[in-house]
Amino acid sequence: MFDSIHHAKPRLEFIPQRFNRFVLKLAHIFLPVLLRFRVRPWLPAGISQVSVANAKTLVDLYQQFQSGKIRLLMAFRHPEVDDPVCMMYLLSRSVPQAARQLGIRLQKPFHSHFVYDRGMTIWAGEWLGLFFSRLGGIPIHRGKRLDRVALRTARDLFVNGKMPISVAPEGATNGHSEIVSPLEPGVAQLGFWCVEDLVKANRPETVLIVPIGIKYSYIQPPWSKLDWLLSKLEADSGLISPLKEGDIKSSVQKPEEIFYPRLLRLAEHLLTQMEEFYRRFYHQNIAESDPNGSPNQILIARLQVLLDTALRVAEQYFDLQPQGNIIDRCRRVEEVGWNCIYREDISDMNAISPLHRGMADWVAAEAKMRMRHMRLVESFVSVTATYVQEKPTVERFAETTLIIFDTIARIQGKKSPRRPHLGWRQATLTVGEPISVTERWPLDESDKPTVGLRDRLKARKAVNDLTNDIQMSLEKLI
Repeated sequence: MFDSIHHAKPRLEFIPQRFNRFVLKLAHIFLPVLLRFRVRPWLPAGISQVSVANAKTLVDLYQQFQSGKIRLLMAFRHPEVDDPVCMMYLLSRSVPQAARQLGIRLQKPFHSHFVYDRGMTIWAGEWLGLFFSRLGGIPIHRGKRLDRVALRTARDLFVNGKMPISVAPEGATNGHSEIVSPLEPGVAQLGFWCVEDLVKANRPETVLIVPIGIKYSYIQPPWSKLDWLLSKLEADSGLISPLKEGDIKSSVQKPEEIFYPRLLRLAEHLLTQMEEFYRRFYHQNIAESDPNGSPNQILIARLQVLLDTALRVAEQYFDLQPQGNIIDRCRRVEEVGWNCIYREDISDMNAISPLHRGMADWVAAEAKMRMRHMRLVESFVSVTATYVQEKPTVERFAETTLIIFDTIARIQGKKSPRRPHLGWRQATLTVGEPISVTERWPLDESDKPTVGLRDRLKARKAVNDLTNDIQMSLEKLI
């Protein structure tokens, strides 16, 4: 099925959070099922074990929160779509267990408000928004430059909510357990807003951000299934597998010698095909890569040129100038694309003429197609030249191969491609040391809110510094 939109739609309305303890209780009951099976698509997520390190740190933070001493934000890693379920396990299972071991009585519920991408309800269905609403979720329209309603709601809950708040500062999954994508500044900004609001209200709480690492590993190395997946991708892309029947045993014994060249060969073939695709059909002048350097370096250089080319194709259609890094450019394309599909300038779709409706549908369908170039780029934001080579574990092979699987599926136009189940996995969550935002507040308590240029520059530097420190903290938890 093609992931296409043929009609313009009304604007995406904000879904207010309506936390419901009964819905949370049901989610806790079905948590073991959610860990093993994703709700959509109906295929195993494959998480059979969850281990948590330093849960006692979170117990202490919850105790301080419930005593009115701190306001707490949990900044968790976001390598996979299964991360929120793992966070629910952390709060509903590990924290209460650690509290009992310490003899500490915490108030229920063991939960947090959380921020999620409003776009999730587009591919999963509106039911997901209703479900997340009852779990205390706050939808943010990620494509918007400034989603004022969502930010205002998150800001208020951070200051006044009866539960902490959880946010993934990477903004999107990157498919790599051992690479942290560049963080977006929203978490740091929320932290300083919370301090500012507490200062204005003359409240004494300290604002803390605690980083939480999430990493996945296979219970048993699935080399045979990885071989099957590579063979499938080679066939789908027009390559013939170099392995002969009976060579799987040797590939298991020497994964770096067998699988790594196959992965490189497949990646090089896909790059060549995509370069020709953009040259021929989008009339892009893709420069030849520098022949000097290792095969890895040449490959990653070609990949970066291809990503830039794909983004430029989308930017040229939307009349955007390339600004910022790849993530910034993706967000700008997403913003203008959503504006073409979810029309905030049309209050009633049924009230416009058939002619104008036809033109609106035309624009929406074409915008969706152009956004597919950006989605292609998103998959490769964190891909590096040495990720697999420097540590050729089955996890890194699998992560990279699954990214290629997603890419081929997206090129084929498949909606929500169903990833193959390679094997049962273990999720490891590590609670880091909390970072005090209050101590980094750039203004004295007697100062007015930042209005002057000097104050704005000071506040911006504080946000950037805090974002960098959160980044380093998450990287240390790998």
